[in-house]
Amino acid sequence: MPLAPIDEMMASARRGGYAVGYFESWNLESLQGVIDAAEASRSPMVIGFNGDFLSGRDRIAPERLSWYGSLGRAAAESASVPCGFIFNECPDDDWVRAAVVSGFNLVMPADPSASYEDSVRRVSELSRFAHAHGVAVEAELGVLPCGTSDDPSHAGSLTDPEQAAKFVEATGIDLLAVSVGNVHIRLEGAGGLDLDRLDRISRRVKCGLVLHGGTGVEPEALRAAVGLGVVKVNFGTYLKQHYLAAVRKALANNGADPHRLLGIGGPDDVLTAGRLAVRDAVLARIDLLGCSGKAS
Repeated sequence: MPLAPIDEMMASARRGGYAVGYFESWNLESLQGVIDAAEASRSPMVIGFNGDFLSGRDRIAPERLSWYGSLGRAAAESASVPCGFIFNECPDDDWVRAAVVSGFNLVMPADPSASYEDSVRRVSELSRFAHAHGVAVEAELGVLPCGTSDDPSHAGSLTDPEQAAKFVEATGIDLLAVSVGNVHIRLEGAGGLDLDRLDRISRRVKCGLVLHGGTGVEPEALRAAVGLGVVKVNFGTYLKQHYLAAVRKALANNGADPHRLLGIGGPDDVLTAGRLAVRDAVLARIDLLGCSGKAS
């Protein structure tokens, strides 16, 4: 089916009291696994790729964004459930603009180091450009702490409700990602959320709210957040952890035939193992969002 309009997806989620999951992909097999789970659970889904990773200047081999755009759009259009398609968390404005014209229908400019004033200016400009091309925009106010760093400068900052309302009004964004106790790249354990702060943000902000760092949020807190206006929840770390565990287990097979390990699609194929691991990981979390069976 055609790529699902983001505004319609999120409006449906808000009316229905559920959130749409964004389960981040990084290759073909992970993308297949996400859509396998979406179709199996009849859930609307946001698929996509990480813009910070793809645009990184330290990559050994440069990436071609147009390939990712074509792959994701083809995947979404072949799915039997509604799929949106995001270029997520990119600090490079040129890459964000390129994503707008490469097949994505949701982009997220992100630069935690930018000042509030600079963020308003840049996000406003990118919103005008994206909206002119029929593409929605997500932006973040507040900074999530990083679970892999002990550096005090990575401690993050919580979203201020009053400032959030002004930011949304000034930039014209379609979705606001918030910092309310959620953590980026939480490798183990889970924590709660500042639900009072989330409620105050929800009462002041007109657009739908997004939680990044869904991997490390306790199930009870996640369900409560959905009830307070969160319409999209992001998962990334959790999927890669399950993918790597499955691939490592599959690689323990020391068979001499490389085709059995790569590309044949049988029980020893490491690519298939990764795909199935992602599918099962998504299915294990999707019910927390309340979106199972909501695909029209």
